[in-house]
Amino acid sequence: MSSLKPITAAGIPGALAKVERYRLLNDAAAAESICLDVLEIDPENQAALDSLVLAISDQLDTEGTDGVFRARKLLPRVTNEYRRLYLSGIICERRAKAHVQRGGFGSGEAAGDWIREAMDWYEKAEKVRPADNDEPILRWNTCVRMLARHEPAGRFEPGEYEPTIGE
Repeated sequence: MSSLKPITAAGIPGALAKVERYRLLNDAAAAESICLDVLEIDPENQAALDSLVLAISDQLDTEGTDGVFRARKLLPRVTNEYRRLYLSGIICERRAKAHVQRGGFGSGEAAGDWIREAMDWYEKAEKVRPADNDEPILRWNTCVRMLARHEPAGRFEPGEYEPTIGE
């Protein structure tokens, strides 16, 4: 097996720009790999940690519980309290969407539980957010709408929710 080649410290900004491009191209595995390369050179790089959590959570539809564990394991390294809380909500919301997409026995109840946990995180993030940042409110509202669409029937149904683009 070949060994990994380190990137240069000067190449970190360009590498992080590529992370965003790969995420937009739905190539979360490539984005994750680049984040890991950056963190090898700069282990405390907050942009790389943030993007790594997002790239891993982009893959929760295929990774399931392992992906949740890997993403959550990174959260203590995120130094900004707001981002740590917000990312915690993102992980839960994406896990809920993965349950909805996968379907099967108990998936609707599990999705509802994950959505409610996401809402708890977003509520905490809202309390410490920067004054001009409405991200946790926007995510909260998305969760409320998801619940409103599915709770009258008492469950989520596969294919009834289209994932949002971006974060």
